[in-house]
Amino acid sequence: MSSPVGISFHSFIKIDRRKEDSVYMQIVYQFINAVKKNLLEDGDQLPGSRKIAEELQVHRKTIVAALMELEGQGWVDIIPNIGTFVKNPDLSSIKPLNVRVFRQPPEKALFQFRRESILDIPILEIPERLCFTDGTPDYRIIGTEELVRFYASVLKRKKGTSELTNNTDGNLFFRDQLSYYLNLTRGFHLSRNFLLPIAGREQVFSILSRLLINTGDVILVESLSYFLPNMIFSQAGAKLKIVPVDEEGMDIDYIQKQFKIGEIRCVYINTKCQYPTTVSLSEKRKTQLLSLADLYDFIVIEDDVDFEFSMVKDKRESLFRKDGGSRVIYIGAFGRFLNSSFQMNFLIASKDLLEEGKKYLNIYGKPNFMLEKALGEIISQGDMFRYQRKSQKVIVERKEMFAQLLKGYFKNQITFHVPDSGLAFWIRFNNPFSLIRLQEKAREDGLVISSICLYQNRTITAARLSFAHLNQQDMEEAVRLLYEAYCKVLSSPTM
Repeated sequence: MSSPVGISFHSFIKIDRRKEDSVYMQIVYQFINAVKKNLLEDGDQLPGSRKIAEELQVHRKTIVAALMELEGQGWVDIIPNIGTFVKNPDLSSIKPLNVRVFRQPPEKALFQFRRESILDIPILEIPERLCFTDGTPDYRIIGTEELVRFYASVLKRKKGTSELTNNTDGNLFFRDQLSYYLNLTRGFHLSRNFLLPIAGREQVFSILSRLLINTGDVILVESLSYFLPNMIFSQAGAKLKIVPVDEEGMDIDYIQKQFKIGEIRCVYINTKCQYPTTVSLSEKRKTQLLSLADLYDFIVIEDDVDFEFSMVKDKRESLFRKDGGSRVIYIGAFGRFLNSSFQMNFLIASKDLLEEGKKYLNIYGKPNFMLEKALGEIISQGDMFRYQRKSQKVIVERKEMFAQLLKGYFKNQITFHVPDSGLAFWIRFNNPFSLIRLQEKAREDGLVISSICLYQNRTITAARLSFAHLNQQDMEEAVRLLYEAYCKVLSSPTM
């Protein structure tokens, strides 16, 4: 048996606290991968758990839990009072007779299957400490421990749990509490019958596409609009038509000039914070759009996903509130400032449409009634309002800081407006250059810019950059690295 290995655990174990996987399981997965790659060899002695914990900057109990899991799976031998040793099951010389060795599946299938290029998502998946996304909250603001406390209290109530698992019509308590919360914060006057909670945004758009879209239906979307609903509507067979956007939002006059009565099935729009430009639809155009919906007989799908991050207090501004749901289907999000496991989306529409929509919920996974019960209690006890105020306070501070940093570094080289809503800035570069090369140069210095943030064509060089997930130190470093990458691209001889 050898002395403890000298290889740095940092070289093959990278902990990402944004992942849903627990830290100790991340260590387990990456340890096994290191053994398979022969970075750790069979028989190597590992350092003590305390030393490993110090190197990875985690609690010693986390390392102990990881080592116990690895021992259970056969990847280490723990010998009391002697040490812990790497064990590679793949090298075992003792193999059962007449048993075929397990093989990995082939990289390419030996059969034909459907491929959907429209579902490709342009997201850079390699995590780094510093990154720009298209709009991400900081889940550290609201401690996960508080949320787990609510969930755990529901699990401990055996009678309540039994009732929830047998409730096939959804959690009525949560729907009551959610309607109360929306009525109070958004100026609605809803009962639970007009509200359908749905876990994920992908599910929301998939259900709507099944309910509303037939092959060949025309759906109008804003220029440079969000890829997620676009790709789901396209897969359902819709024909997407682009409507220009200016400083007042979607150009409603363009719709009237370019389309005939009866030609349009739906208009998909974010009135509060257009994606990606962050502009809001003017009051005049809201009135125009609702009048046109009546005249042209089309549906308006209003996406208000950023409401919780809006600093505008006017509750009258949504199309749904103006229309009362006659022509408008309202999509919203609840608790986006919470850990992603505690977030919820919802549809508001006519009762019969929602009843039909419920039928599809089991296709995408049954609702988590215990989670909904916990969320309902967070509302009823007043904690949700406290969480939102705390989150908004931090967002306002970081928004101002981000604007100051951009002005300080880029000065007159960019154009942007501080958005009233949302978690990202729309930044236009005054002179064209390659955004792909900007992304590459930034990555070399440890700053990741997701491809989904970048927008470039013959007339525009722009980026939608999130600020809310960065604390002061990280934000200062990220903007500095962004500016340095920008200068490198401009000074490159290939420009």
